[in-house]
Order: sequence, then C-alpha cells, then structure tokens
Amino acid sequence: MSGIALIQLGLALMALSGVPGLFLKPGSKAGRGLASAAMAGGSALGLWGMALGLTAPAATRVLAWALPLGSWSVALDPLGAFFLGLVLVVPTLASIYGLGYWREAEHPGSSRRLGLSYGLLAASMGLVVLARDSVLFLLAWEIMALSAWFAATAEGNRPEVRRAGWIYLVATHVGTLLLFGMFALLRKASGSFSLSALASLDPSLATPVFILCLLGFGFKAGFIPLHIWLPGAHANAPSHVSAVMSGVMLKMGIYGIVRITSLMPRIDAWMGASLLCLGALTGIAGIGLALGQKDLKRSLAYSSIENIGIIGMGMGLALLGRAQGRVDLVLLGLGASLLHVWNHGLFKSLLFMDAGAIIHAAGTRDIDRMGGLGKRMPLTAALFVLGAVAIAGLPPLNGFASEWLLYLGLFSSLGGGMAGTEAAAVGAVALAAIGALALACFVRLLSAVFLGEARSTPPAEAHDPGPAMGLPMIALAAGCLFLGLGPMLASPLIEDAASLWAAEAGTMPALPELAPQAWITVLGLALLAAAALLLLALGAKAARARRQGTWDCGYAAPTARMEYTASSFGDSILGLFSFFLLPSRKAPRIEGAFPRASSYAGKLPDPVLDRAILPLARLARRRLKEIRVLQQGQVQLYILYILVIAIILLFAGGLGV
Repeated sequence: MSGIALIQLGLALMALSGVPGLFLKPGSKAGRGLASAAMAGGSALGLWGMALGLTAPAATRVLAWALPLGSWSVALDPLGAFFLGLVLVVPTLASIYGLGYWREAEHPGSSRRLGLSYGLLAASMGLVVLARDSVLFLLAWEIMALSAWFAATAEGNRPEVRRAGWIYLVATHVGTLLLFGMFALLRKASGSFSLSALASLDPSLATPVFILCLLGFGFKAGFIPLHIWLPGAHANAPSHVSAVMSGVMLKMGIYGIVRITSLMPRIDAWMGASLLCLGALTGIAGIGLALGQKDLKRSLAYSSIENIGIIGMGMGLALLGRAQGRVDLVLLGLGASLLHVWNHGLFKSLLFMDAGAIIHAAGTRDIDRMGGLGKRMPLTAALFVLGAVAIAGLPPLNGFASEWLLYLGLFSSLGGGMAGTEAAAVGAVALAAIGALALACFVRLLSAVFLGEARSTPPAEAHDPGPAMGLPMIALAAGCLFLGLGPMLASPLIEDAASLWAAEAGTMPALPELAPQAWITVLGLALLAAAALLLLALGAKAARARRQGTWDCGYAAPTARMEYTASSFGDSILGLFSFFLLPSRKAPRIEGAFPRASSYAGKLPDPVLDRAILPLARLARRRLKEIRVLQQGQVQLYILYILVIAIILLFAGGLGV
C-alpha cells in the first residue's frame, strides 16, 4: 500500500473514532477508550504513511467522485509534512489526556457529541493538508470549522460558552466566504479547480489573490485584528480541545497562506513587508493582551496570537527574500516559520493541558484567586515551568531555535538597499520586545499560580493528575526538550520544503551553512548539566540546614493579601501599551497617615471585539428594533413593499441612473 493510501486510511480511522460511542449508553467509559485507541491507531498508520511518502517521489492521487465539481485530489510533500505530522501527533495525545480530564460522570450529556466532533476535527485538518483541489479543500475546511464548533461548545449549557461559540461561527464563516472568493477567482482565471493552476495565474490577479488569501486564512490563524473569535473559544472549550485548537487548528490558517503563496508565480516585495509588519503587530499586541488577562486560559489564548505573529514574521521575511531573489532569506524565514509551527504546537498544547489540571485543582480560571499550588502539584508546576521556558524562547527548549533562525534572517536582510528593509528592522525590534514581554507574562503566571500562599481555599484533594493526563503532558515536554537540543534534525525537511516553496529562486543552500546549529546542542546540554548540579547542591544544603527562628523584619506571619496578584504584577507593564490596548483601571487611593481600605481592579477588554465590534452590533440591534414596525407579518404589506421597490427601480431606469 502506498504512503498516501496509508495516510488516508489513518485519517478515516480518526474520523470514525467517535462512532462506537454513539451506540453505547451515555457515560460509557468503553466508548471513550475505543475512541482514543482508534485515534492512536489512525495516528500510527498516518505516520507510517508519511515515512513511506517522504521517501518516494511526490505523487498526486486523483479519484472521481459523485460531486458535480472538483475531484478527490490528494498529495503529500515536505511542505505539507510539517503540518500533517502535527495533526497526527497532538490530537492523539490530547485524546488520551481527555480520558482523565473529561470524566463521564461530570459530563454525561456531551461525551458522545464531543467524541464524534473531536475525531472529525482531527481528520478534517489532515485532509486540508492533503487536498490539491479547491473544492475538496473547502469541503475539508468547512468540516474542520463545524467540528471545532461542536467540540468547543461541548458545555453549551453555559451562556459564556454559547456566546464564544457564536462569535467563532460568525468569524470562521466570514473567513470561509473570503476563501470562496479567492478560489472562484482562481477558477475563473484558470478554468480549473486544481490548486496547481495557481502556477499559471495572470500576474495582474496576484494582488487580489494574495489579499483574499491573507484575510481568509488570517481569520483562522488569528492575526490581529482578525483574532476576535480566538480568546473566547480557547478559554471556554474543554482544555484538551483548547490544546488542539491552539496547537494545531490555528496552523491550518498558516498552512493555507504558505501553500497558496508557494504556488503563486509572482511575489512582490510589498506582500512580504505587509505580512512581516502584520506579524509584528500581532505578536506585540497578543502578548500585551495576555499580560492583562485574569483568566488563565484567556492569557494562554492571547499568547497563541503572539506566536502566530512570530510565525507570520517568518513568512513575511521569506516572501521578501523570494521577491528579491534572496534564497538565504527564503530559507531562514520559512525555516523559522515552519520550525515554530512545530514548536508552538508542542509547548502550547502542553500549557493548555497543564492549565486544565490547574483549573481542576483550583476550581477556578481566575489567576488572582490561585496561588500556592506548586506545593500540592509539583509535577504540574515543573511541566508548566518547562513550557514557560520554551514559549519565552529560552535555551535549552525548542522555542529558542526557531526564534534564533528568525533573528538571523531579519539581521541578514538589513542594509544593501533591499526593498522591505524598513519592515525587517521593525520586525527585529518587535521580536526582541515580544521575547521580553513573553518572559514577563509567564513569570507572572508562574508566580501567581504556583508560588506563595493560596488566595482562595483550594480543594483539599488537589494533587497532580493521574497517568491518563500526566503521560501526554510528559510526552509533549519531552518533545520540547528534544527539538530544543536537536533542531538540526529538522533541517533536511526544512530545506526540502523551502526548495519546493521557492523553486524559481535558485539553488537552495544547506541550512547549516547559514545557521550552524550544533552549538545549540552543546549549549543546551551545558545548561541542563548546570541546572542538575545546582539542584543537587540546593538539595544537599537543604538537608543539612537546621530550622530555627530568624529576624523576620516584622513579616512573621505573611498572608495571601500581602502578595502581588497577577493583575498588579502586569499593571506596570500594561501602562507602556495603554495607548492602544486601552485597559480599564481602578487604582487604590492612599491618602494620609491612616488611609481607608482600598483595592485595585483592572480589566483589559479586547480592543477589536469588545471596544469596536460588539458596541456597533448593540447599536445596530437597537436600530433594527426601531424599524421592526415594517415587519407586521401581513402578506398584503409585503406585496406593497415589492410594488413600491419595482416602481422606484423602473423610475431610476427611465432616468438612466
């Protein structure tokens, strides 16, 4: 059996993983176990097929189908392999995590719905990556959108979940309509639904195709200001669904941009510069908004937007390189982008799963009500630290390697009079700012959640999760460490993908020639050895220490009220970006020698959704109520309206309007 056939078989098994649960009684553990086993089996088949497919020449598999348009046309190449590997690995681990996280006794009415939609979500994402026909692509895209909605709104009895679900549904279909426009334009220009027809696209259509591509896929990826659905959907979905949506589904938007631009015959410098600047804006605004959130999962959701910004900057740099014939910028930019796709998929899935364990223990998503959980949940705390180090771009974890490639590319583009140099300079400054803000954001989360004293009474049974939840988290953490110590292992696939993406740019150099990576392994191992020695030394010192009273400076009995909250920690940093984030603050007033009791309250609404779109929607709703008198439900009135409009149109036509 060919590699592509094995992959399709694996995706079919994943799609059907939730079907056995439909025939078992609600709350059956057997249904969930069968679903996870099917997900694991489908993943194994898919990975086997990937291994076979990447060692053989790329071939497109075309089958006839009953639909009047398009065809079942699928293929695998090194570019798609980056995204397909993520689709096959993360949802399977999250499915195993769900066995411990989503207990049937607590959710008896939604388990079958979640199981069916979860499998369809994973399989449809795989089909999006394989599709080489625009009709098949849009069909898989819509299945992905709807199955994600059903999975994210599994707790639809909660009003905030329903609200987030409807915002997601509207946003995703606005993006899909833009994609319909893009593919319709392609069909009209080429006479074919095949994606390969883009290669013969009229250069005059390159601009509208690129704009529709960026907007349509940008909604799914979460570029600002198209991100409006993302924080609410990620925060209110079950945590293992949040892990898949953030770690994998967002990358389908990235994949769409990468795939369409790979097939376009002409790229202009302004396209790369605009995407690079959009990525910089998305990264800084995303991490700034993450710093101001009190909800743990909303903070992680906004940090996903930040990482999408980093990926977008890499793609923008690669487009600049392609427009200028700079193969070094193509390789460094696309390499940074593709490697960060995998890196973010691993560490963000880990952090969302970790957040699920934390929320179960604390009984709340409010960071300001947490604290002291590190004593009760040492494994969870350690894994969160590892994920935080990775997402902050620090060695020896994987986030460092991809951001380092992007730094090299941005600095290589400066000077020489190349078009888009200004955008690259903005990107370099933005990337440095994003790294510093990400570090502050996750220091804030770590200190507020795990350190100090509990700010509310946690459940007495709070403890580290069991094997079903813990093992997938450990596997993701191991992946972060593995890619952090050996990023060069991905270099051959990056080079193949870059050669495919910019075949007209010339001979592609080897990535180690532009970015030697062996020193990253040496540095990482040295840091791990130093950390191990430090922990041993501290442990030995603690064992010898004698407990005795010391001078406490009047701080003998600290309470949770004396600690910094997450809101107060982030307030000083948010002040630097208040001119465009527009936070709402109620600062304490301390006056006189004996001031009255006071408190700080801060809120950071989304500047696009909460401050622009929803107020306009409320205004429109009020105006619609005012004209509701026109709709009386009487047929004669509707006939009169039609007659009046017909007379107006005839009169306008007679005047030649």
